[in-house]
Amino acid sequence: MPMITHREFISAPIDKCFELARDVETIMRTAPDIKQKAVGGVTSGLLEKGDIVTWETVHFGIRTQLSSQMIVVERPHLFKDSMVKGLFHSFTHTHEFIEVQNGTWMIDRFDYSSPLSLLGVMADQLFLKRYMQNFIRKRAGVLKVIAESEDV
Repeated sequence: MPMITHREFISAPIDKCFELARDVETIMRTAPDIKQKAVGGVTSGLLEKGDIVTWETVHFGIRTQLSSQMIVVERPHLFKDSMVKGLFHSFTHTHEFIEVQNGTWMIDRFDYSSPLSLLGVMADQLFLKRYMQNFIRKRAGVLKVIAESEDV
């Protein structure tokens, strides 16, 4: 089961980073290249434990939908979401926030299992893991810009 870890330092208070990272409208703003939008379940506001959201995105030119559920919310340090339905066999995305002097470390851990067993393993090695690493890195970078530049 591949795991991707990304760390991003944000010059903003931990509470602000935590709230922005689970705000549906902000999440959509962090992924304009895949045209991400919430189309089912909770489609606005802050995601709370138990909430399910269905996202519509475009990856590799293909429009897809994925539903995930918030399984842990521990304000303001941690939240986890897990795929309920989608193209992966499974995934859990852990978002951790650590308060430090002058800001917050945001740590994303994305544990996933690709579909299609052996073909999925080959896809991971050829392109999927690198694609997901870049996606998570870009999303964190946009969240950083938003948190450092906007009042919330």
